[in-house]
Amino acid sequence: MTIDPQWSGARKVLAVRLDNLGDVLMTTPALAAIRHGLPGARLTLMGSGCIRMLAPHLPMVDDVMPYDAPWVRGPRGMATDDRRFIETLAACEFDAAVIFTVCTQSALPAAMMCRLAGIPLRLAHCRENPYDLLTHWVNDCEVVRDGMRHEVERQHALVRSVGFDARSDRLLLSLHEGDVSSVQQKLRSAGIEAGRSFVVVHPGATAASRRYPAERFGQAAELLAKTTGVQAVFAGGPDDVALVESARAAMSTTSFSLAGELTFGELAALIAQADVMVCNNSGPAHMAAALGTPVVVLYALTNPQHTPWGVPSMVLSHDVPCRNCLKSVCPEGHHACLMQIGPNDVADAARQWLSLATVDSA
Repeated sequence: MTIDPQWSGARKVLAVRLDNLGDVLMTTPALAAIRHGLPGARLTLMGSGCIRMLAPHLPMVDDVMPYDAPWVRGPRGMATDDRRFIETLAACEFDAAVIFTVCTQSALPAAMMCRLAGIPLRLAHCRENPYDLLTHWVNDCEVVRDGMRHEVERQHALVRSVGFDARSDRLLLSLHEGDVSSVQQKLRSAGIEAGRSFVVVHPGATAASRRYPAERFGQAAELLAKTTGVQAVFAGGPDDVALVESARAAMSTTSFSLAGELTFGELAALIAQADVMVCNNSGPAHMAAALGTPVVVLYALTNPQHTPWGVPSMVLSHDVPCRNCLKSVCPEGHHACLMQIGPNDVADAARQWLSLATVDSA
């Protein structure tokens, strides 16, 4: 594939991805395509607060620019001086900007910032004619519906429109030896038996509509422990500790918790060492996909295009008429797309991947 002549000479490229951890991970094949096409260029990733913790684990990115955009859902009270930020962008003298969005987002606010910052090449999906806000644009006809293309495919198609093509569509997340060693020590300190299979259970998710009940995670983990002997290791950030304790309270068998005790790199190392990951449709599901760990995902039907990519996975949901609602809180109040999934279903799905792992290691 030939790179567009206007883009082939770019030496400083800005990639804009302003939403969450999982969205950034699903964009890594497209970022790798830019890196492959412009090996001598400097690639900067502009994104929300999660960019800082991700930065050391994205091998294709040279540096990051944190920015909490007011037009993207996120924690409030983190106001950025937008005029000063545009001045910072201008001072960087970027040659080109690629703006990555889901189909329900508009790229135009970011495009305006990049234009005001004097970035000469600006690429994005856009529904309406952006005129001079974008120099290169892909008409966005996509709607949220069953059968729509995956988020990974959407972002790869965007950069392919100007000639950037990845050698692989695998999600990318690098591990550091220090994190691997550290998490192994934490596993030993928690009393987890070395060499014995373990499953990582992560019951958290930013949106309430995407959370399977914590006690059911615990019940599923107990079924797994009793039927397979696998160790259940719960994980999550500081905000997930209460969920983890609710899950463990539903168990009579021994479980372990590292919730609130791991850095991002250590969480990645933990997931990479696990036999199976069990979680909601959230960032950790995409971490598992990037690290090659089989994943069982409790998949609320809020949107269809974010399933685990390129990894053995079991996507559990219950079909409902209100599917693809895009809501952070269940608008119907019944949460049926998740509530109709029993702990037995979760345990059965995880057992399938555990049995395959046993066969592969034999």
